[in-house]
Order: sequence, then C-alpha cells, then structure tokens
Amino acid sequence: MSVASAVAEQVLNGLVVGMVYVLLAAGLSIIFGVMDVINFAHGELFALGAYFAFAIAGPLGGAGFWVALVVAPLLVGVVGMGIERLTVKRLYGRDPLYHILLTFGLVLIINDLITSVWGKSAQPFPIPAVLDQPVALFGFNYSLYNYGIIIFGSILALGTWLLLNRTRFGMIIRAGSEDREMVRNLGINIDRYYTLTFGLGAALAGVAGIVLGAYQNVSPTMGSSVIIPAFVIVVLGGLGSFRGAVVGGLFVGVVQTLARTYTPFLEGLIVFLLMIVVLVVRPKGLFGTNIGAGEHHDGALLHGAGGGVLSSATRAKLGYAAVGVLVLVPFFAELTGVTYSVTLLEDILIWALFALSLDLVLGYAGLVSLGHTLFYGVGAYASVLTLMHFSPSVFVALAVAVVVCAVIAWSVGYLSIRVSGVFFAMITLAFAELFYNAVFKFDFTGGSDGLFGVDVFYGLAGLGIDPREFEIPLGIMTIDGGMVQYYFLLAVVVGSYLLARRLIRAPFGSVLQAIRESEERASFIGYDVTAYKRRAFVVSGGLAGLAGGLFAANNGYVAPSFLHWINSGEVIVMTVLGGMGTLYGPMIGAGVFVAAEDILSSYIEQWQLVIGVLFVLFVIFVPRGLVSLPQTITEHSMFESAVGDRTSVKDAEVERHD
Repeated sequence: MSVASAVAEQVLNGLVVGMVYVLLAAGLSIIFGVMDVINFAHGELFALGAYFAFAIAGPLGGAGFWVALVVAPLLVGVVGMGIERLTVKRLYGRDPLYHILLTFGLVLIINDLITSVWGKSAQPFPIPAVLDQPVALFGFNYSLYNYGIIIFGSILALGTWLLLNRTRFGMIIRAGSEDREMVRNLGINIDRYYTLTFGLGAALAGVAGIVLGAYQNVSPTMGSSVIIPAFVIVVLGGLGSFRGAVVGGLFVGVVQTLARTYTPFLEGLIVFLLMIVVLVVRPKGLFGTNIGAGEHHDGALLHGAGGGVLSSATRAKLGYAAVGVLVLVPFFAELTGVTYSVTLLEDILIWALFALSLDLVLGYAGLVSLGHTLFYGVGAYASVLTLMHFSPSVFVALAVAVVVCAVIAWSVGYLSIRVSGVFFAMITLAFAELFYNAVFKFDFTGGSDGLFGVDVFYGLAGLGIDPREFEIPLGIMTIDGGMVQYYFLLAVVVGSYLLARRLIRAPFGSVLQAIRESEERASFIGYDVTAYKRRAFVVSGGLAGLAGGLFAANNGYVAPSFLHWINSGEVIVMTVLGGMGTLYGPMIGAGVFVAAEDILSSYIEQWQLVIGVLFVLFVIFVPRGLVSLPQTITEHSMFESAVGDRTSVKDAEVERHD
C-alpha cells in the first residue's frame, strides 16, 4: 500500500470515529445549548443504546441490527425523557454544578444497571453480513460498514440540523434557550419541549452507541471512555453550538486517529492541549456564542454554612469528641481484633483531606474544579518518586508533594481563572486529563503499571521511626508501625483542617466569601478578585497534593488511576453531600461516602446503584448537604406544627359556629 493510500485509510478511520463523536457530542451540545444542563450521564446513555441494540438484535437474527437501529434509540430517548421529567426538571434555575452532581449520580445508577443485566465483560455485536465486506474505491479496499457509518451519520446530522433550524419545534426550543418565561407567556408548554429535547439528545447518544458497538464491542466501560472526548468536542466547537459539535467531532476523530498512527506520543495529549488553548484564547469555542456556559442561570451555589441548629461552641465540642474517638480507635481495634476499621479510617481521613481542599475553592470561592484529581494524583507521584530516588523520609516526600502541587496549581490557576463558570470547570478537567494521559508516556512514572514497593521512614537524617521495625509491647496490646502511620495521618489531617479554618476566619476567607456571593461587588470595593481566587486555588492544590501524597506513602504505590477524572467527581460528591462552605461538612461527607461504599460493597453487588439513588435524592431534596439536615428537619416540624395549629383553630371556629 502506498503512503497516500495509507494516509487516506487513516483519515477515513478518523472520519468513522469522528462521525460517532458527532452524534454523541451533538446530543450533548443540544441539551446544554437549550437547557443549560451539563449531562455527565450522556456517556451512559450512549452505552445503554449499544446494549439495547445488542439485546434486540440477538433474538431477531439477520434483520435484528436494522430493527435495533430504529427501536433502541427510541428506547434511550424515552429513558432520557424520564430522566428529565423525574430529576433534571427539579434543578432548573440552580447553578450548573447541581446538574453535574445529579448526572454523576445517574452515571452510577445506569452503569450498575447495565452490569447487573448484561454483565461486566465486553461482548461482540455483529454487524449485518451485507455490510461486513470490503469495497474497492480509489485504489484500495475499505469496509462497507465504515462507509455506512460516515454516510448514515452525515444524513442524521443534517436531519437534526434541519429539525433545529427549519421547524416549529426548533424555533420554540431556540427561543426557550434565550428566554424561557417569554415562551411560556406565549401559551407554549416549554417544559414539554424541554423533555423532548432531552429525549432527542439521549436518542442521538443511543445511535452513536449502536454504530460504535458494532464497530468494536459493547462493554460497560464504553460510556466512561467517550464522555471526556465528547466534552472536548463540545468545548472546541462551542458550548451549545450544533455546528461546532459536527466540526469538532470530525476534527477530534481525525486528529486522534492520525496521532495514534504517526505520533503515538501525542495520542491523548494533543486534543487536551487544543482544548486548553481554545478555552484560554476563545472560551466560547470556534462557533459558540456568548450565551450559555451557565451564565444565564438564576441559581447560586447552596453552601451549608449556618445550615444547622447547633451553635459554634457545640460544634467545636463535637469536633473535639470526634478527634478523641479517632485517637482511641486503634486501641479498641487492637483489643477486639477488628483491625480493618483502622485501615478504613485511614482511607476516610485521606478523602476527608481531599474534600477539605476542594471546599476551599468550591465552597468559599465558588470555583467548580472538575480537575481537582490532578493535584491528588501529582501529589501521589511526587511523594513516591521522592521516596524512591531522594529520601525515604515521609516528611520530605510530603513536603515535596505540597510544593510541587502548589506550583502546578499556581500555573493552572494563572490560565484557568481567566475564565469562569462552566468554562473554568472544563479547563481544569482538560488539565487533569492532560496529566492523566501524560503519565502513561514516561518510564519514570511507571507507565500504565505505576510505581510500587515504596518504604517510608518517619523522621529526618536517620533519626526517627521505621514502621517496619517499630514495636512496643504494652501488656495485652502492642504499639507498632501501623499505629505510628495512623496517628501521623490523623495529626496531619487535623492540622490541615485547623490551618484551613484559620485561613477562612482571617480577612482572606471573608474576601473569598464576598467573591463567591458577588464578584462584581467585591471587585467594585477594590479587591483583586483574580489574585484572591488564585491564592485559594494554590492552597487548595497544595492540600489536595498532601492528600495524594499521604495515600501513596501509606499504601506504598501510585498508579495512573490516581489521576482519573472519576476521582474529581467523587470528591465533589463528598463535598456537596456533607455541605460545602463549612470545611467540616465535606469531611463528614467523605466519611459517609467512603464508609457507605465499603459497607454496601461487602453485602451487595449493586452498591453503586444504591449510592447513586441516595445521592440523586440528596441533590434534589437536601442540596445544602448533611450539615443542613437538623435545620431542615426542624423547619419541617415547625411547618407541620403551624399547619396543625391553624387547622385546630379553624376546627374550633367551626364548632363554635355550630
């Protein structure tokens, strides 16, 4: 095969993948452009379409693929409409963060349902025999099915564009995206159109899942593998721009394919570099407008500060009591033989520190960082590399982790804080994905295997404790290296909390809260809003790096999974679950989330489903988090009491008149 033919074949392969991206990103872009909803569950709807088609096509034989290609997207569309009516609709008017949180919970639910019905392994989805053959065009053979994807995707994209721009339906939803109340005042049921729009976007994702499932295989992970590229495409093309989704999808598909073939080192890096450049230089994307990106929502982040019935003094006493209990846990664990509780608490403490770090920027500065796992992962790598090559001291390793992450946070913040809202969330996600893909490329990071077998020393210059050799018998129990590790971790986490609380109670914290409430007002008063947000981002990044370094040092390894975007999603869940803007709330949320995950996974296979359902309910009904529950319950009781008193008065009046 000639060089020209080889390049042409790779371009065609890129167009095939790009057309799948077009259908996927088009649905995502339509939902955001019309409804201002960032749908992280879009990838799972993509996977659901593939599995519905797989289930339909199997029993029907040869004609099954064609039936599935029609029926499966309709089923996914119905699922999408149900999601909008039952969950998303309740969050209109709130900050887009809550859409991210809600749909992240839906990711857990849908993915667990898929694995429960179809299993966890990949399965082949055969294409029709008539399409499973090569066709000779322009001097080389190429798959007829691949040509079919390009043609079918082009027709479907054109049809969708015509629907949005040449029909009454399209006119109404475009008007609704500009002014929902105006459309409603004209007598149009805009809510019904929003439901249909969400269903349309879901159906397009379902179609993309079907054609890619037949092109490769169907697997439970196929949704999580495409959602990040889909967001890249939407950002490059312009948030809410259908034309941008088409151009961006084809561009990313071709670039990824050519990079994989001719410049393997750049595969997985180049698209995120482009995403960062576009967000810095032209945040609205190639074809986007200034409308969108969460700028026209009326809601605000609902922090949990003051959301309780306990006084600050009472909360302080409870905090002291909690620390006291944590101090005693290892002794009770040693006496009872339930040592696993200490391991679980170590994980909880590390995630609590990670959630605390995020709360500084999310809860106090109003910055939604979808890429916070960047600092957690880099901190873990920095500490392990320090332990392996420079010093066995855990003190030195953690100090290096904090400094490295603080420097990276300053650099990332310098570029990211130039944009705001959803644009900021997306650029932090891009940086995290850039680092995540980068660790696979280098030998010194261990590639896909990571780095293992790290030993730590709690001291400096040879003076200190080696946990492998430390042991002090005390009657019926023994203080060993495991206890040293636990108490050191507890001291670091408590110290980090006290440091963060000191910062928030200082004028610096007051300025951050003023910025969260109104950037314009804070700027008008004379504060340098950008500088304050960048400082908060640096402190937050350093603490997140400390959390990652602690986990790596405690467990003796680091892997690329430390940088996976799912960690960012989980720590946001913990922060909001506990109650952001409180410092202690996210730490409580981390404890509840990690403990629930550990306990449920021990008893049921569908533990993600349970956690997902509970979290969706929390986002909808308790958006201020667990710390607000006492106040919520009290207010509910007072309301019922007031209603009861009013009813009693009315009954008495009726009896008197009788």
